[in-house]
Amino acid sequence: MAIESEENFGVKLRTGADYRESLRDGRKVWIVGEGAVDDVTTHPATRAMVDNYATWYDRHFDPSWQDIVLNPPDDRARRSPVAYTVPRSAEDLRRMGHCYSSTLFLSAGNVTHTPAYGNLIALGILLTSQEFNRYPEQVSNAAAYRQFIANTGRFLTFSFGAATFGYRFREKAEERAALRIVRETDAGVVLQGKIGMHTSPPFAEDVYIGVNCGVEHQGARASFVVPVGAPGVTVFCRKPSARHTDTFIAPLSSRYDELDGQMWLDDVFVPWEHMFCAPTAGEPNAATPDTIAFWLFWHQLYAWLAKAEVTLGLALACSEVMGFRENPRTLEYLVDLLETVQTVRTCQTAAETDPEYTASGLCVPRQVHVASGSLAMLKARQAMSETLRILPGSSMLIAPSKLELGTPELATGLEDSFGGGGFSALQRSALLQMAWDHVSSGLDGRESAFELHANGGIPAWRTRLRRHFADYSLLANGVLQMLSVDMPTLDLSSLRQVQSFTRHQGTPRPLPTEATKGAKDG
Repeated sequence: MAIESEENFGVKLRTGADYRESLRDGRKVWIVGEGAVDDVTTHPATRAMVDNYATWYDRHFDPSWQDIVLNPPDDRARRSPVAYTVPRSAEDLRRMGHCYSSTLFLSAGNVTHTPAYGNLIALGILLTSQEFNRYPEQVSNAAAYRQFIANTGRFLTFSFGAATFGYRFREKAEERAALRIVRETDAGVVLQGKIGMHTSPPFAEDVYIGVNCGVEHQGARASFVVPVGAPGVTVFCRKPSARHTDTFIAPLSSRYDELDGQMWLDDVFVPWEHMFCAPTAGEPNAATPDTIAFWLFWHQLYAWLAKAEVTLGLALACSEVMGFRENPRTLEYLVDLLETVQTVRTCQTAAETDPEYTASGLCVPRQVHVASGSLAMLKARQAMSETLRILPGSSMLIAPSKLELGTPELATGLEDSFGGGGFSALQRSALLQMAWDHVSSGLDGRESAFELHANGGIPAWRTRLRRHFADYSLLANGVLQMLSVDMPTLDLSSLRQVQSFTRHQGTPRPLPTEATKGAKDG
């Protein structure tokens, strides 16, 4: 059924044109190597991503997508976007997961922060406020902000709040925090400082700045929601991923570059209703350090899985198109890829069908399953890319573009070189170009480097797995009961409480000393 009127939703659903217009808000964006960007909707470094996000919004009006991106009709025949669901059951999580899987696959997992991510950030803010529960008005503010995101479709992205690199070298420890409050007013606070790397700031409307920004207010750690277009905000982005402008040669990297960046705040006003506090370390009933990100880690794993599924899909297609399907070594490569994909799929299914519930009735993907899937993916990701670089053979390195295929003096020779076996040179080259772009382009290098830093890599995920595994005592005592002698009951629950790895949370590294200057920075 097509969605044509506001009555079908209960609220006015945002269109791609609405989103595109919202970005013309006077924002200050700088991109390394490109300079100042006057309009992100038209600049060559950003317009393709704006178009992609606009398509995400417009997909809700596409009849062919509505059973994926919209919830079933309610008793008034209204269909709400799956992306803005407040999950209260495993069924909700499964529907949300299917939506993420379907939409993230289209970019091969390179667009990790869709507008759907904003709802999950807002849910994390709400959950953290509920668990802390020192300021009831902040719980109300968090619920209101999440509803605002759902009603407007506003694009919110996420930062843990860590400071930029230079701050760690400041002489005074109190000046190494990312942000500081320069003054308070009846309406809110005014902030100054710089926030380190986070994803998609030139394309978002709001940025959530997490508690690692170092601001404390009335004995609690503070976090903030800051509009990208607010006076005093500057977004400073990394250089674009190296890419060719020809979409045949670069079908992925020419379109999907989220442009990670920093946010600089120079006397930026934040109203009280957009400031949220969390407990300081060691407080009773404190939320875990990752509470804000429980749903985000789950969504992130779907992005990683999308890349793995596209890798497997390209490998399967190449094995057929390049005539390697019956080769025993090719089959081994395919099974290696299949093993990782199915392992992570299984972890996601477990996370959704064996969820956790908060005291307020929110349904959270079980984190032990998400951690297991994330570790499996991190360990396999480089091997998967290397496999796809190997599998098509060396022809992937020299596959022609449409320019050469359309040049008369080259066309016949290229058809001889790349055609045959039921596939034209054009068809085979299109597949080879996509395989190259997926695992050998600047986009692949960016993705690998970013994910190593985004939330701590394998060490942090091992800590999360240890923290969320619940059966230490159960398994140990189960073994003791099998012995022929009486044994005391063991309590191994402290294994979950050992000090967690904190690098991903933005904890400042110690300043270099004479004893450590030669040591490798891990």
